[in-house]
Amino acid sequence: MIDESTKRDIEKISYEILKQSKALDVFPTPIEKILNHSELVIDTSIDLSKIDKSFFEKLKEESFEKLKFLQSGLTKVKGFFDRREKKIYVDLSQSDGRKNFVKLHEIGHGVLTWQSEVILAADNDSTLIESFDDGFEAEANYFASITLFQHDRFITEMNSLPLSISSAMSMSKKFGSSVHSALRNFVIQSRNKCALLVLTPIKGAKGNGALCEKRDLFYSNSFLNEIGELDFPENFGFHWEFMKCYQFKIRFNDKGNITLKTKNNEELNSNFHYFNNGHNIFIFLFPKGEINKSRKKIILQNI
Repeated sequence: MIDESTKRDIEKISYEILKQSKALDVFPTPIEKILNHSELVIDTSIDLSKIDKSFFEKLKEESFEKLKFLQSGLTKVKGFFDRREKKIYVDLSQSDGRKNFVKLHEIGHGVLTWQSEVILAADNDSTLIESFDDGFEAEANYFASITLFQHDRFITEMNSLPLSISSAMSMSKKFGSSVHSALRNFVIQSRNKCALLVLTPIKGAKGNGALCEKRDLFYSNSFLNEIGELDFPENFGFHWEFMKCYQFKIRFNDKGNITLKTKNNEELNSNFHYFNNGHNIFIFLFPKGEINKSRKKIILQNI
């Protein structure tokens, strides 16, 4: 876990880079400006989705004895940082929003001064989860998130929008993030009571049994303080109201209602908004009657 003092140091470095690179208040967040200011480059001649682990092993063999090589398994590396060459490599098959986060994560390894011992860093889906809670990787993730969402710029914009999954999805387009990242940040930063359940389809699942498994679950502070944690299983089948959207191949629904139970065995009458992007299923939850007053109306296109 990152301590508060380190968080403040990361925030200061991030803000100064945004400001000095003239990226602050520019939307979507201009990654190229941040790269140029940090004196790093993306090597697009190598696509990490099309190479095998021998590429990384060779780099390790060429490096010196005290090399600090960060990785969590060499399979499916999504981002790679080489301090010696001042180069970043990425899996180019990722969505633009995901690539932006990965690039900023690798930049974080390069600009957080106390990480100077990191000569090579290989990152996969495990280390690039924003909730990943281990040392340098957690710090690089925190740098990536606050830089991509430009600190309080995200919060200011969020507070002017209705409490809805559409608002969070519109933020992903504005800042240039993935939908997953924007939804997570929207919930965690919200002053309203809301939660986000992220599901992943189970490969080969058939019939009326478990069809999706829980990938992530996030709460706003006010939700936890006033309601507490929800009593969710690890796997979900068709008897869950929002899973009917999955059953009938509905991509988006912002009119759902469901009664949930908390871990304190209390019932919660909740609204749910549903979005399936083909990889993950997002269930945005908030108690009935919970609203965020806003004059803005969100219209999503090409969902």
